[in-house]
Amino acid sequence: MPLINESHDSLPYIDSAPTASAQARAQQLINAELSPEHASTMHPWIPEAPEPRFSQFMQQELARKAQGAPLTGGIDLSRYEAPEAPTRASDTETPDLDAWRQTLQRAYSSSSHLSKRHENLALLEEHGKNAWLIGNSQLEEILGSLEKELAETKEASEEVNKQRKIAQEASQGELVNLEETWKNRLGAILDVEVASERLRIQRLDHMRQAAQQQAR
Repeated sequence: MPLINESHDSLPYIDSAPTASAQARAQQLINAELSPEHASTMHPWIPEAPEPRFSQFMQQELARKAQGAPLTGGIDLSRYEAPEAPTRASDTETPDLDAWRQTLQRAYSSSSHLSKRHENLALLEEHGKNAWLIGNSQLEEILGSLEKELAETKEASEEVNKQRKIAQEASQGELVNLEETWKNRLGAILDVEVASERLRIQRLDHMRQAAQQQAR
C-alpha cells in the first residue's frame, strides 16, 4: 500500500497554467497542513532501520576508517619472498637447526606461491582474452536488452500522453460549453437569490410602513 495516494484530476492540455499568486496560495495551504518536523521526521508508516550487526573485524576496520588511521596488518607478503639463509658467527659454530627449519618452511611457501602464480598467469594468458571477450559480449547483450526495454517504456509513455492529449482536445469544446453553461446557470441562481433577497427586504419595509401607519 503506498504511503501517499496520488490522484491527478487536472487536464494539462486544456487547463490554463496557474498564476504565481495561485501557486503561492496553494503552497501556503500545503505548508499549513505540514508539521514543523516533516523535513526531519520519518513518516510513521516507515519502519525504523534495523541496527547493523558487524563482526568484530568489521567494527575495527570502521573505527580505523573513522579515525583516519593507516591500514596495518593484513597478509604478510614477506613469507612469499625468497628467504635469506641463516648466518653463523664463525665456521666452527654449530648450525641453528630451528632457524634452518623455519627458513626451509618459508622457502617452501614461497616456491608454492610462485608456482601457483605462474600457473594462474599461464591460464590467464591462454583463456583470459576469450573470457574477457565473452564477458563483454554478455554485458553488451544485457545493455542492449535494457536499452530496448527503456525505449519501449518511453514509447509506451509517449503513446499514453498522445492518447491523453487527443482525448482531452476532442472533449475540449464540450468541456468549455459545459463550463460556460455552469457559469451561466450559477449566475442565474445568484441573480434569483439576489432578487429574492431584494423582495424580502422590500416586503419587510412594506410591512414596517404598514405597521407604522396603523399605529398612528
